[in-house]
Amino acid sequence: MDQQYDPKSLEANAQQFWAENGSFEVSEDPARDSYYCLSMFPYPSGKLHMGHVRNYTIGDVISRFKRMQGKNVLQPMGWDAFGMPAENAAIKNNVPPAKWTYENIDYMREQLQSLGFGYDWKRELATCDPNYYRWEQWFFTRLMEKGIAYKKTAPVNWCPHDLTVLANEQVIEGCCWRCDTPVERREIAQWFLKITDYAEQLLADLDTVEWPEQVKTMQRNWIGRSEGMEVKFEVPGHDSLMVYTTRPDTLYGATFMAIAAEHPLSLSVAVQHPELTEFIEACKQTNTAEAELEKMEKRGFPLGINAVNPVNGEEIPIWVANFVLMGYGTGAIMSVPAHDHRDWEFAKKYGIEIRQVVAPSDGSEVDLEAGAYITKEGVCCNSGTLDGLDFKTAFNAIADNIEEQQKGSRQVNYRLRDWGVSRQRYWGAPIPVINCQACGTVPVPKHDLPVVLPEDIEFEGIGSPIKSMDSFINTTCPRCGEAAERETDTFDTFMESSWYYARYACSDQTDAMLDQRADYWTPVDHYIGGIEHAILHLLYARFYHKLMRDEGLVHSDEPFKSLLTQGMVLKDGSKMSKSKGNTVDPQLLIDSFGADTVRLFVMFASPPEQSLEWSDAGVEGAHRFLKRLWHIIHQHIDSSNDRIADLDVSNLNTIQKAMRLKLHETIRKVSDDFSRRLTFNTAIAANMELLNAVSKFDDDSDQGRSIRQEVFDNMALMLAPIIPHVCHQLWRELGHDSIIIDHAWPQVDESALVQDSIEMVIQVNGKLRGKMQVSTDVDKTSCEAAALDNEQVKRFIGGQAVRKVIVVPGKLVNIVV
Repeated sequence: MDQQYDPKSLEANAQQFWAENGSFEVSEDPARDSYYCLSMFPYPSGKLHMGHVRNYTIGDVISRFKRMQGKNVLQPMGWDAFGMPAENAAIKNNVPPAKWTYENIDYMREQLQSLGFGYDWKRELATCDPNYYRWEQWFFTRLMEKGIAYKKTAPVNWCPHDLTVLANEQVIEGCCWRCDTPVERREIAQWFLKITDYAEQLLADLDTVEWPEQVKTMQRNWIGRSEGMEVKFEVPGHDSLMVYTTRPDTLYGATFMAIAAEHPLSLSVAVQHPELTEFIEACKQTNTAEAELEKMEKRGFPLGINAVNPVNGEEIPIWVANFVLMGYGTGAIMSVPAHDHRDWEFAKKYGIEIRQVVAPSDGSEVDLEAGAYITKEGVCCNSGTLDGLDFKTAFNAIADNIEEQQKGSRQVNYRLRDWGVSRQRYWGAPIPVINCQACGTVPVPKHDLPVVLPEDIEFEGIGSPIKSMDSFINTTCPRCGEAAERETDTFDTFMESSWYYARYACSDQTDAMLDQRADYWTPVDHYIGGIEHAILHLLYARFYHKLMRDEGLVHSDEPFKSLLTQGMVLKDGSKMSKSKGNTVDPQLLIDSFGADTVRLFVMFASPPEQSLEWSDAGVEGAHRFLKRLWHIIHQHIDSSNDRIADLDVSNLNTIQKAMRLKLHETIRKVSDDFSRRLTFNTAIAANMELLNAVSKFDDDSDQGRSIRQEVFDNMALMLAPIIPHVCHQLWRELGHDSIIIDHAWPQVDESALVQDSIEMVIQVNGKLRGKMQVSTDVDKTSCEAAALDNEQVKRFIGGQAVRKVIVVPGKLVNIVV
């Protein structure tokens, strides 16, 4: 055994061994319990960052541990390869997005391999590969046939310079984040998936998964189930307006209606009203994000038309308002300014009546000049027959009345909106649709899939190059054979990341999207990623899994049984980011200290779900521990000279028993830390304590050497999931012919935990004054006597009278004087 710890050579040797032997390649085995551990796949941005390293180390540690427990473990890796960063890089570097992406994948794959992650690389996939997205395209055509995929116009943020739709977060102070052009709100035709049809399932099935409660709450709030009423307001001379409200008990307080700028009623009036037309155009500059609508200045335009309140026949004015969107609900709302902050703000600005219809149940006064009064605990007032009724009673009374008059009905509504899946961008999977003048919208037949995205293009960032590429656009209709055009929008990249976990199970399948192997591996047993994905990715993946279930592709309801949301990596008190200049390059650390040092540090610095504060000293400390571990085991091997006898546990002295007690207490604790608590930092700390203890175990007898061998064998096993390279080598140096990754997790020897004696603390008036060894079966009287006879204790008691002696069995004796 080399005397010096040399991570570069031993890590290269271990990785070469795993690669040559296909150590982490797995296949289905019905005789064994499967375990699917998956970390969210990365975007191939060019280099790994420390967030990647932490995420993937956690997943690898869990995977290796489960393997040692006898599970048939799948841990794959791939690339979430489509998306706008590649387009930005193409502009900056004058290189096609595809070339940039594939080069990044090659480099990042090498980085992942250098960290020793135990991936089944045979299953590797990239979402930009036509062999992957062809099945996504096929599935979309099936959803079209079912009516789940549909096309409609919807408001979007549009950059007139870049000719593209912007996400809400890409609109900065009303301008495009990239070119600073004022953003417009446009109504354009887009493809949607009916996620709202699955709202109740998505809500109910959250109770079946082992996820952090915070994530479940975020999804419940996003789905936003509410019980209310759909109410009809007649508009003399025009079509009636339908509104949804969760507070029909406040209908008597509705003093105006607000409709979206794009509402058919406002558009019809605008034909003869230039000022209204101008206002509508101004509204198109508004960001479509709900959060932005709440923060912006509320502006309106009176339509000059009234609606009739169905509960009292009162005519109330209709306003066009910039905070109402046509894509949300019906595009019309009833406004109760006394009991809604936004409506109150609008009413104060435009001098609209503010009428109180809810009062505090204790009879106190409400100051509506100061703001809206919002509560469900009050009672109705100024509401006719509802006066004095509480919320629930009033709700049911008004609902019964409106339903009897056929002016509305009870409804369950959801905040959730259908998923818009089309993007007016280039670097994405083409939507498999052909537009024919005669036949309309036609899905591309299965035998013509995939619709391949042209990759050898010049990309300048103005619109999508395929929108002007005749060779891509021009085609023939598969129904009538006449000239037609391809859809030039591409899929939202969340489409690709919503089913990749299932494709890993059968990534070599060329004839179907999934096969029976998907049912062997899914649902994923343990999914790992950042909490920032709590809503969009995790919700879309749950929805997509149910869609695949209903197609018969999988036979489970949820994609991920258990979820671990790891904390952020911080440096200087804030999240690492290039913009803050506080990033750390993992590759430099690997080159300087080795992969095991990096892995050890990120697992030791904090529990997985908490933020990790970067520390250069912590990295150096992790490296020192590995060198010390290597050195102490080297000393043991060097001094033993193959003189390791079988351990005779029936013939041990007190010190030897204590060393074995420490070892098996550690195994018990570490096993619990790994399997139940997932607190790998405390598991590492326990092994550090064990190393300290064995380094002080100065017993060169045959029994002593055998105990040290037992300690080092088990330390190697316990640390193997975390620092696999050094443990791979140490296991061999310790004399084993087997491979450590194929060895079972260490078992606790319960007999080693049985103690003949225990140490008890002795206190005098609550202060520690001594310790003593007593028999494990000592009685209370003997315990008191031994404590009082302790020489140190006698010195502290002196001539004082002992008032009483308190014994806590197995722990302490407190002498009160």
